Amino acid sequence: MSLALIHTRALSGLNAPHVTVEVHLANGLPAFNLVGLPDTEVREARDRVRAAIVTSNFEFPQRRITVNLAPADLPKEGGRFDLPIALGILAASGQIDATAIDRHEFIGELSLNGGLRAVRGALAVALASAASARDLVVPTENAEEAALAGRARVLPAPDLLAVCAHLNGRSPLPVQRADPAGAVVGCGPDLSEVKGQAQARRALEVAAAGQHSLLMFGPPGTGKSMLAQRLPGLLPPLDEAEAIESAAVHSLEGCFDVRRWKQRPYRAPHHSASAPALVGGGACPRPGEISLAHHGVLFLDELPEFDRRVLEALREPLETGAITVSRARRRAEYPARFQLVAAMNPCPCGHAGSRDGRCTCTAEQVARYRRKLSGPLLDRMDVVIEVPLLGAADMQDLPAGEPSAVVRERVIRAWQVQQARQAMANSRLAPAAVDRLCAPDATGRKLLAQAIERLRLSARAYHRILKVARTIADLAGTHQIGATHVAEAIQYRRNLEP
Repeated sequence: MSLALIHTRALSGLNAPHVTVEVHLANGLPAFNLVGLPDTEVREARDRVRAAIVTSNFEFPQRRITVNLAPADLPKEGGRFDLPIALGILAASGQIDATAIDRHEFIGELSLNGGLRAVRGALAVALASAASARDLVVPTENAEEAALAGRARVLPAPDLLAVCAHLNGRSPLPVQRADPAGAVVGCGPDLSEVKGQAQARRALEVAAAGQHSLLMFGPPGTGKSMLAQRLPGLLPPLDEAEAIESAAVHSLEGCFDVRRWKQRPYRAPHHSASAPALVGGGACPRPGEISLAHHGVLFLDELPEFDRRVLEALREPLETGAITVSRARRRAEYPARFQLVAAMNPCPCGHAGSRDGRCTCTAEQVARYRRKLSGPLLDRMDVVIEVPLLGAADMQDLPAGEPSAVVRERVIRAWQVQQARQAMANSRLAPAAVDRLCAPDATGRKLLAQAIERLRLSARAYHRILKVARTIADLAGTHQIGATHVAEAIQYRRNLEP
């Protein structure tokens, strides 16, 4: 009887728990049993591994093979266990040298000809593997991504034969060096392409400077989507820790692009998206759009067209910056600190308030349309701005606005002030910090008291106005929040009123 132990990693949320692949060969009728709570994809590894071993000119043992994926109570999914299972069979049957196996961890899906295919979550695996001091062998397609983990020693391999040659000491695998494309700031569409809409551009700058949530409303074709698409180009690049977190989430979905390293993600799901698609879910919980937008922008166009239950699911993540997805057998927690930007029409037809009387919606239809958005959700919108329809003469005569690079410089200066003062964006300040850092002068306090009385503001709205006023003051380069800063912040809140 022969036994081999191979180290690998599973995925559980953003974590990559250690898994030991135990391969046992015994006498008896030929059989291939796979145990350890594998899902369908893992059970299908038996056929892939058999074909890969044979086509790689090794002998597949005609014995009773038992493969255990330990621990047995951890669900296993995906094709990542193909390579460690194949190596375990070869080591247990004496076809490769088993002495070097313990110094390595392996992940990779096998093709029928022995080639290695990329798997999801390579970066999360590399981050966990770095603490074990073992070398991590990954498919070549995953090597650049896994090397971003920094402390991990990543060895890319094209196929099963190359891994076996490395373990036998004949042809060592190269070490992948981290060489990300770098922080390309200002990529994407430029803000200068948006003509006019000075108030909306100002609101976009304020939202970018303090990471505030933004709601734009107005008739179709006024530039709401254009403004939202240009917000990521105004934000500073991600720092190292933020970039790792964002990349790890995208790695779980297999959609991480190394060329976008340190660039803030931008997600714009369709209004037909379900709650699991937006916040995460599934039998084996996967990250949703809010997690894929972590440290970036989540844009919801046609906001009232989203299912109300889907929108209500955003309320807790907006406050906590994380989402816990619980299912009967699985539970996963994902980060979800995103900047929410939304757009909507003023009525179902989109032309309410137009001068030419094009709107045909009744008062009841308009009220029903706006009631699709709950008060608690609207209360979490820091900046609300109208994007009006421009006349033909205005569109022809207006010059191009400021480019993104100019606005971004002001945003970064305000951002640096916030980091030096409280090490976080103004939108994330706790109530106690708001009272300490966002206190206006006497005139500003009087103006704010009047606004609370007339607009019947909640405590949450009160604190959000102060946070926005703090950002406006930071953009102006002043330490003291004055009446003008408070007045502008109140105006953004007044736009919530019918």
